[in-house]
Amino acid sequence: IIGAVYKIPLSWVITSLGYGYFNNAYSIYAPMFSIATAGFPIAISRMVSENYCKGHYRDIRQIHKASIRIFLFLGILSFSIMMLGARPYTDFVLRGNAKNALPAIYAIAPAVFFASMMSIYRGYYEGLRNMTPTAISEIIESICKLVFGLSAAIWIVNSGLKEYAKSGTVYGVKAANIKFAKIATLPYAAAGAIFGVTIGGFFGFLFLTLYHKRNGDGITEDMLTASPRSMPMKQTVSILVRTAIPVALGSLAINLSTFVDGMLLQSRIGDLLSTNSATLLKMYQGIIPKEYISSNGVASFLYGCYGNATNLFMFVPALTQAFGVSALPNVTEAWTEGNPKHIRRSMETVLRMVTLITIPSGIGLSVFAMPIASLIYPGVDQGPTIIGRILVILGLASTFAATSTPVNSMLQAVGRVDLPVKLVVVGLAVKIITNYTLVGIPEINVLGAGTGTLLCYLITTICALYFLQHVTKIHMNYFSIFAKPFVASVISIGASWLLYKAAIMFISSKIAVCIAIIATVFLYIICILKFHVLDRHDVSMLPKGQKILKILEKHNWIR
Repeated sequence: IIGAVYKIPLSWVITSLGYGYFNNAYSIYAPMFSIATAGFPIAISRMVSENYCKGHYRDIRQIHKASIRIFLFLGILSFSIMMLGARPYTDFVLRGNAKNALPAIYAIAPAVFFASMMSIYRGYYEGLRNMTPTAISEIIESICKLVFGLSAAIWIVNSGLKEYAKSGTVYGVKAANIKFAKIATLPYAAAGAIFGVTIGGFFGFLFLTLYHKRNGDGITEDMLTASPRSMPMKQTVSILVRTAIPVALGSLAINLSTFVDGMLLQSRIGDLLSTNSATLLKMYQGIIPKEYISSNGVASFLYGCYGNATNLFMFVPALTQAFGVSALPNVTEAWTEGNPKHIRRSMETVLRMVTLITIPSGIGLSVFAMPIASLIYPGVDQGPTIIGRILVILGLASTFAATSTPVNSMLQAVGRVDLPVKLVVVGLAVKIITNYTLVGIPEINVLGAGTGTLLCYLITTICALYFLQHVTKIHMNYFSIFAKPFVASVISIGASWLLYKAAIMFISSKIAVCIAIIATVFLYIICILKFHVLDRHDVSMLPKGQKILKILEKHNWIR
């Protein structure tokens, strides 16, 4: 949510062109971040927790020492790859406009080092069951990113325009008019915005370092004296690496999706502009500002539009992320008991609660894509029409993306930790092939990336559900899980769409879409109650579930 609060207003400041530069930096940062941080904090947390239970306190301290060496190496490696790889990457992806994407990449490169160093303490304290340091450091990161990043972007744009008003130049370079002056500020504004991530990482690391020096880890000298000798350092490192690599590979594969979007989308649009620019530009005539075309910014602008649509797409998976976390212990407990009835009930409850949110959210986002895009990204230089077209596809994709998370968590809960990683690799391959093929078609272009995302999550979700049933031998009631929420969604969203079309004849589209969304929520709640979608077990798992259950039983709204 904080990410959306940061990224949506940021696009208002730096436009979709600047957001394209911003996203370029993030697309190369995401896989580097995975290399530097993913897997090892989880491995450290698990090993520390196991040794603490056994009273092996010397091993815990040794794990901490080993992690410092590992994360220092990974942080320096990832930082170096970003700094050295920035120029070749932008030359390949953006060609004539490469120099404009470099400042943002250089600005975020140190963040991957600080993220790696923070992982030393986060995994360690989580293993000791002290979540406070991680929580506070994450809040510090988010606040710095939001406050410093947005403030820096606004200040850089305004200072550049003030210089233009006085001298006709922007940072010493002459600009033809006010529109070109703003375009000239965008590479630096994007860098300033993303430097907030680096600042947040620095202060987060500083807090964790000071916290550790002041509070320690709670292991006393007496505890160390009573502890058996620690295992050799080589053995500690070996266990850490073996434990971390499978998780790290899965996280890397997921984050490579962002990298693939950035690389293929822009490079293929660059191919189109070289071979068939007339068809592409005619499709967006009057939509892409002329100044962006003459300044070689079309590929970055379209990528920025795609990034803005993705920000809205990510709201749906964010809503169901908690179900993925909660599914793991519940299904693990049922699986350990070996009670098929308990396993089925646990899995059905998780899936039903997820689809109750994901199906209406995804369909609603797709149906109301255009008015939502115009509401949130109203500026012409943000490309609301293009964002809306992409969102029609990504809205549907969000349903499958959000559903896949808890399904993968359940696969892990029943002991198949390998399957989610393999499915992510399959989905990534589908995405690469689809993106390369469709984005290269002039009439489809950027919409092809949305289609690639849809196919990626559709295939991985269906496969994950198949393997979950195959592994557990449990046949779930898919009609109750999927069909009822779908019918309720179609009825409520269809009625709200008719309300919206009638309302825009009398009031503005922005007010009408807000009314329609509120109406959708109320109509959907009525539909799921009338269709008896929820059962008593589902409701009892909710906060204050017993009170809600009594109200529903009183009106005969639950089965």
